[in-house]
Amino acid sequence: MEIRKINAAQITDTVKKLFMDMNYFIGEDIMSGLENAKNNESSEIGKNVLSQLIENNKIAACEEVPICQDTGMAVLFVEYGERVVIENGSFEDAVQEGVRQAYIDGYLRKSVVDDPVFDRINTKDNTPAIIYTTIVPGNKIRILAGCKGFGSENMSAVKMLTPSAGIEGVKGFILDTVRYAGPNPCPPIVVGVGIGGTFEKAAMLAKKATLRPINTKNPDERYAELEDELLTEINKMGFGPAGLGGSNTALGVNIEYFPTHIAGMPVAVNICCHAARHKETEI
Repeated sequence: MEIRKINAAQITDTVKKLFMDMNYFIGEDIMSGLENAKNNESSEIGKNVLSQLIENNKIAACEEVPICQDTGMAVLFVEYGERVVIENGSFEDAVQEGVRQAYIDGYLRKSVVDDPVFDRINTKDNTPAIIYTTIVPGNKIRILAGCKGFGSENMSAVKMLTPSAGIEGVKGFILDTVRYAGPNPCPPIVVGVGIGGTFEKAAMLAKKATLRPINTKNPDERYAELEDELLTEINKMGFGPAGLGGSNTALGVNIEYFPTHIAGMPVAVNICCHAARHKETEI
């Protein structure tokens, strides 16, 4: 396979469009999930909230304005073909420039501060984005991206379980995390779960799981069944749309897993609000 040359400007333009589009146009999976939730919601207040969320998403798309005022922190999962060469710049710089342009030109809220503890000065362009890169065979670049608001991000958690905790320990931690979050992450939520790997790998898997369409299932039947079981249990909690009560606290539970050490069983839960913005493209 021949080496393929891609101009850095193409990367920038692609990333810019990704983040503007995902902030204006909710994914079909989420819109369908909200409509299904409205149809089976037991609470009249819940039905009303879901109707407002659906209408909000339609207005955002029509007027090309952000779905939510918190336009999040940019996160990208990149599969970078080993036969790709970037010309006239670097891949990292091109991605950051795309995020910068999207948030400035798209009138998206800039929420990133340069230092997490002391100065906390706004960077004024929502950079730096967080980029996870995997080198893969081929001469293409695939980007899975999301913008994560922190009302739900702050409700997320990681726990280093040991194998003795078993499946019940895994389920207990996930449900306890959602129960503790309660109405804070703007339900109905999407629950991303990462199991295995190491401390940081589990958290990365959980974040990536929130970007997977909610109308898909883990290809492993056992994990797919666990996704369904957890969704049922979460919706029994009764927090409901906007936390005002009802039968739809979550739209979906997505689980990703990875091999781990014989002595460990890390579990991470990344909670995402109903504005579960995600988009994927290939260059």
